[in-house]
Amino acid sequence: MNQQTFSISGNLVDIWQKKIYPATIEVVNGKIHSILPISETITGKYILPGFVDSHVHIESSMLIPSEFARLAVVHGTVSTVSDPHEIANVCGLAGVEFMINNGKKVPFKFNFGAPSCVPATVFETAGAALNSEDVKKLLEKPEIKYLSEMMNFPGVLHQDAEVMKKIEAAHALGKPVDGHAPGLMGELAKQYINAGISTDHECFTAAEALDKLGFGMKIIIREGSAAKNFEALIELLNDYPNQILFCSDDKHPDSLEAGHINQLCARAIAKGIDLFKVLQAACVNPVLHYKLDVGLLRQGDAADFIVTNSLTDFIIKQTYIDGNLVAENGQSFIESVKEHPINQFVCNEIETSALALLAKNYPSQDQKIPVIEALDGQLITNKLWLKGKEINEVLESDTDNDILKMVVVNRYHTAPIAKCFIKNFGFKKGAIASSVAHDSHNIVAIGTTDESLCNAINLVIKESGGVSCVDGEKSLVLGLPVAGLMSADDGYTVAQSYTEIDAMAKSIGSKLQAPFMTLSFMALLVIPHLKLSDKGLFDGDQFSFL
Repeated sequence: MNQQTFSISGNLVDIWQKKIYPATIEVVNGKIHSILPISETITGKYILPGFVDSHVHIESSMLIPSEFARLAVVHGTVSTVSDPHEIANVCGLAGVEFMINNGKKVPFKFNFGAPSCVPATVFETAGAALNSEDVKKLLEKPEIKYLSEMMNFPGVLHQDAEVMKKIEAAHALGKPVDGHAPGLMGELAKQYINAGISTDHECFTAAEALDKLGFGMKIIIREGSAAKNFEALIELLNDYPNQILFCSDDKHPDSLEAGHINQLCARAIAKGIDLFKVLQAACVNPVLHYKLDVGLLRQGDAADFIVTNSLTDFIIKQTYIDGNLVAENGQSFIESVKEHPINQFVCNEIETSALALLAKNYPSQDQKIPVIEALDGQLITNKLWLKGKEINEVLESDTDNDILKMVVVNRYHTAPIAKCFIKNFGFKKGAIASSVAHDSHNIVAIGTTDESLCNAINLVIKESGGVSCVDGEKSLVLGLPVAGLMSADDGYTVAQSYTEIDAMAKSIGSKLQAPFMTLSFMALLVIPHLKLSDKGLFDGDQFSFL
């Protein structure tokens, strides 16, 4: 519904003056024409700026941007700062263009970045590579607002020529550079920040965040489906209200359907943090930092605002973008967009025999083997040395001790399958597989037997990408034909399908909050300590294969 001129009255939450007062807002042609204080008392209706997710990979929602928007506006999100890094690793520049073009088809303010690390490392097989010239061309586009997370922090510290060219290109155009440096502190953090890197969303302790804040960096508090740093970092908002932002980073469709940045606001308020500091992080700081064309409830601004009955639970009653009512009382008015999938998936079905792992071909010391320890709510893993289960010189999953086989299958060309072992997935039977595997998005799978692993992997291959679960008797698969990462179907339908497959993964024994999201990061080499790429078992501390 598009209204050229209308007015709305309520209790205006003025973040700039730190005041709440009754007012009437007049909107003309998508802009706030006037804000007039009124004398009447209004109860249970608050008007505030819309929320901004300051760092998100839309692809992780398994939805194309237009469908992501449909779900997000219901929760008061009007804009995102989106890194199309995932689809770029699969489809290159064409993937970034797909995201931009699809996002333009709906009334929502997507702000995309130029992916800085495609591929993320040379130790894995990706579908594309973006060099400094490619990145420079992207940065010159008006739709590209920033240089996406610079994960190659060793390259920054060692002043790698290609890395520095990408950063310099962003600076030359006056566009900020996002950071990604988990665990980096002290002089090394200072050196990284002094290269002109302005944010980090990877802090998992308050001490690390304080260290980076002290060097002038802005900290983005992340609460996604797998990585959850809110509890560790939220108290920093009390003392650093101008340097804190909120993000989800990676959010699966079921959790996006349940809520978004509004949930972080409610949790922060529940901890006694000042309302205006909370809204500074959720609404104002991202707009100022990234120079976004998003209104902040001032005269002359775009009419991007939300209406809620409560400043404690932030259940959103209405969402307006450019004066258009895009959501009301839990219903989205954004219409679905038909898209033709873009993909790069060249992978034949596998045989069970290809998954066998001879003990002599796997590293060991003192009769123990290296095992990845997955951590619930974290992207980092631990490196354990544990006794493996060996039968007839072959290493197999040990469900009694929760040491399961994990494999990565190259989805871009035929290659040997990489294998290792992992702890904390907890499966007692069956397997799960996914072509969502940061950052190169090969097929990653974890299972109790080679037969169940093979079945789960082949379900994904048949769909040219997706997530699957098998339990020995039945199987489920959610096809993701857009780059093997996203579905172009209705977002609510995808969320329901994902809810079902997530429940099935938990029914076969997993105690993880989000087993598929955790699985998707087990091949992410730039996060320590032990991960598996399609080329082998990788030690993130030594930055070399084990």
